[in-house]
Amino acid sequence: MIINVKDIKKSYTVGTQEVNALRGINLSVEKGEFISIMGPSGSGKTTLMNIIGCLDTPSSGEYELNGSLVSKLEDDELARIRNKEIGFVFQSFNLLAKNSVLENVMLPLKYAGFEKSEAVKKSNEVIDKVGLSDRLAHTPAELSGGQQQRVAIARALVNKPSIIFADEPTGNLDSKTGKEVMTIFKELNASGQTIILITHEESIANQSNRIITIKDGLIKSDNRGTHD
Repeated sequence: MIINVKDIKKSYTVGTQEVNALRGINLSVEKGEFISIMGPSGSGKTTLMNIIGCLDTPSSGEYELNGSLVSKLEDDELARIRNKEIGFVFQSFNLLAKNSVLENVMLPLKYAGFEKSEAVKKSNEVIDKVGLSDRLAHTPAELSGGQQQRVAIARALVNKPSIIFADEPTGNLDSKTGKEVMTIFKELNASGQTIILITHEESIANQSNRIITIKDGLIKSDNRGTHD
């Protein structure tokens, strides 16, 4: 089991009001799964992703990642996990505007302390995997939205993470480009990559192998099966 969540709750205080974003989530994820987490705005799906992506901490409950209890980890170990074990792909791409494709993809390796020659080699491999070897020196402004998302996927892949989290990865793309990006995710999953995708689009969720629906901070349904 790569992820094991037990009775996770998360509360925020907004002004004088307490908001219960998650109200007792239990979830297990096996290595190699391709999961979509669906729910309306405010359902808690992004809060859940932030917790299992080690970007936020729960108010209560337990979270085990690769057998380690996350609440017991020191800050430097958490930072290592975020950089090495987890890859993020965001709706807004989050690329550095002045950096080239190659430089953007190399960033996680730079933080991990790789020698430049090794970082260049590893980055070139994943850039080739997403079909952008002819765009190495281009900056994000010189790329289409679909190409920018491919760069973001390559950056998420470069450290060979245990899990890729994709938060509305097709949200800023037209339907044709979105389909191309989803094809990349499906190919990665077919090669053994664990993927957890946050979406509000049923057509996107249906391309995963398991759909978890969240509403009002609780899991309402968890459907497994092979989707097209």
